[in-house]
Amino acid sequence: MPFLIELLADPATSERDEILGLLTSLAIGYDESWLPDPFPVASYRRRAVGGGQVLRAAPAPTGDEDDGRYRYWESLDEQDQDRMFAHVELSVYDAVRAGVPLYCALLADEDPSVRLAAAYALAWFGEDALAVGGPLASAAGDARAEIAATALVALGLVGTGDPAAERVVRAALADDRDLVRWGAAVAHARLRGPAADPAAAAELLSWAGGDGPTRREVPFLDGDVSGLAGLALRQVGDAYAGAGFDALLARIPAVSGPEALPIVGEALRRAFPDGRLAPGVRFADLDGRQQRLLRALADSPGTWGWGGAPVFGNFMGMVLGYGLPFNPEGMRTFVDGR
Repeated sequence: MPFLIELLADPATSERDEILGLLTSLAIGYDESWLPDPFPVASYRRRAVGGGQVLRAAPAPTGDEDDGRYRYWESLDEQDQDRMFAHVELSVYDAVRAGVPLYCALLADEDPSVRLAAAYALAWFGEDALAVGGPLASAAGDARAEIAATALVALGLVGTGDPAAERVVRAALADDRDLVRWGAAVAHARLRGPAADPAAAAELLSWAGGDGPTRREVPFLDGDVSGLAGLALRQVGDAYAGAGFDALLARIPAVSGPEALPIVGEALRRAFPDGRLAPGVRFADLDGRQQRLLRALADSPGTWGWGGAPVFGNFMGMVLGYGLPFNPEGMRTFVDGR
């Protein structure tokens, strides 16, 4: 990890944005695991306590064919395994975190792709909020809309608690660039929650329910700006619950593959707060919100597939997790009561 950070610090290194992307992935994995919330580093630190001792207790290898370590790891109970793996993952995270001062400096780099990657990387280091808040607030004024928007979302995720940073986010809600307004709305929802301005909620509703394309220039969720807006709507509270659900349903026919996961996943979370249905439940037994969602899924078979496959595996697993039919034909049969 130090070697990668050293390479990143050298302006002569090519593809520094790719190095930043690699470092960020090593630190947090896939961002869809965490959004719309920050990386849960405090939870990892609690879980990792004692993990180093568990790891060091593994027997030293005695040869290429020695599987003693593997057998040791397999013999651990669930608590010790979790403790050990949390320790390993946290060690990687902290190794990447050591580069935070450099990432802040790279927000002013001449290369816009480096500035963008730096803003995205800083989004995940909330423990350094006081150090990164000022540089991110400055980056929110970048002339490139995708960089400004990414810096704004990052400000929301790190949660600096700085009133000046919140003013930057609030002012960006009136920006004439739609992508910047999107970033400001996502950040504002994260920072203010149910006290968010109506303008931020309206912006999120517009993005979540629209049929706009993916914005690949934005790193969060691989550019699925509508998906992140849909996730952020949960943070603005019950006042927008009905409108938020309507927006999610409106978006369903326009998405498929990975882009269907945040929209349909959030709709399922709202419609089925108790989780998996009990065996034998019929469509007629469901409430109005649940029925509306399942009708939308039955009416949108294209939402289920990806890349020529009629059903995307991740989508199938998500729906099955709620005890629902795993393909559009089965959903149609269930909805029709057949």
